[in-house]
Amino acid sequence: MNTQQALQEIRSQKFQSLYVVSGTEDFLQQQIREAFLASLNVDQDDLNFAQFDLEQDSLDMVLDEAQSTPFFGDYRLVFVDNPFFLTAEKKSNAPEHNIEGLLAYLQQPVDTSIVVFFASYEKLDERKKITKQLKKVATVIDVQPMKEADVRRYLQQTLDNDGLLMEREAFEMFIRLTDMRLSKAMQELEKLRLYAGEQKRISKQAVEQLVPKSLEHNVFDLTNYVLQGKTEAALRLYDDLHIQGEETIKINAILISQIRLLLQTAILMKVGYQQGNIAETLKVHPYRVKLAMQQARKLNQKELAHLYDELIENDYLIKSGRMDKEFLFQLFVLKTAHQLHGK
Repeated sequence: MNTQQALQEIRSQKFQSLYVVSGTEDFLQQQIREAFLASLNVDQDDLNFAQFDLEQDSLDMVLDEAQSTPFFGDYRLVFVDNPFFLTAEKKSNAPEHNIEGLLAYLQQPVDTSIVVFFASYEKLDERKKITKQLKKVATVIDVQPMKEADVRRYLQQTLDNDGLLMEREAFEMFIRLTDMRLSKAMQELEKLRLYAGEQKRISKQAVEQLVPKSLEHNVFDLTNYVLQGKTEAALRLYDDLHIQGEETIKINAILISQIRLLLQTAILMKVGYQQGNIAETLKVHPYRVKLAMQQARKLNQKELAHLYDELIENDYLIKSGRMDKEFLFQLFVLKTAHQLHGK
């Protein structure tokens, strides 16, 4: 069941005894939590609400709570976080859990209790008996990260509902800076909403000023400057990162990973791979692959391979202390501009 279907049922109070909220999209997961609390009209301190973390609390505590009679209410709501035993993970400091007791409860769950397992994992271990049985009897709500088209649609709908207008360039920058992650995007959108005020308009400049860039984003820009022969912009950004305390070795490592992705993407595109195939093969987010494909089309594969080799060599020279790391990086930027653009 997707999130929207689940929210509709929860808000209309069509409850089931058992739920598994499976996936890593925090924003969607939080929506499910809030929907249960609001629909049942309970809060964190309510006697008919309990929350457990199975990395710290025992499963017996969950079962005791689930089998208790509601206190002056129709339902008892139980949130269960970190059910790691549904995955292949092993937790050395976690308590031993009564899996057999849970399996017995699944055979006859209490109809006045609503037990919600929040499995914030990329995938569950389908080989385990407990995972199979829980998924068989529970309502499974999918909160995995959305695909690019779905994230765009969700954000645009949110903007429309709030009467906000985000310029096209601003929207594209916002998508990139939030890594196509809905949770991060919704968090950053709140700042932009307050900044827009009564004007209800969000410019590219506002996105640049308010949405922070990670080191990876800055190195992405640095890579673009290097490949486009914009030596002044590349060196200025490199100096800015240094002032912010970023080490050349770390910058160089991320730059290597960026060029490697471009090279791998170019090779796979040449043999006919599409975006989805490339993302699956390289285990990289599809949006990153989309950006890499756009860049790779403009570049020569041999030149990319040469740049990659040079960066690997520079990494060795830096780590072995054979050359000054700042000088070596600046030399790389200037040499690349000359090789690619004759500058």
